[in-house]
Amino acid sequence: QVQLVESGGGSVQAGGSLRLSCLASGSISSIDAMGWYRQAPQSARELVATITSDEGTNYADSVKGRFTISRDNGKNTVYMLMNSQKPEDTAVYCCASGSFLGVRFVGPRTYWGEGTLVTVSP
Repeated sequence: QVQLVESGGGSVQAGGSLRLSCLASGSISSIDAMGWYRQAPQSARELVATITSDEGTNYADSVKGRFTISRDNGKNTVYMLMNSQKPEDTAVYCCASGSFLGVRFVGPRTYWGEGTLVTVSP
């Protein structure tokens, strides 16, 4: 079982930047994919970005060009740098790991963190 702990959330003004971190309890080098989801109040959960074991990345259209996901296998950590933030980026951001197929993580070895809150003020 993999435990994921997010950090780096907080409050920022529009146009500002934050970097989220997701620390895994074990090695991430063999994990198929890791990613970030977000959920705003009264909204559905949204897949924001994913990164595969061979460093392939994908982003939601809403964050392309502003967010960058990366991984450091030596530190068992996945990061997401969020630049040019907008009020609509306000959400709880959760880290996920496991096998990724199509548009979602699948299978019994999908793990989730508790999330970290990001608030972007106008």
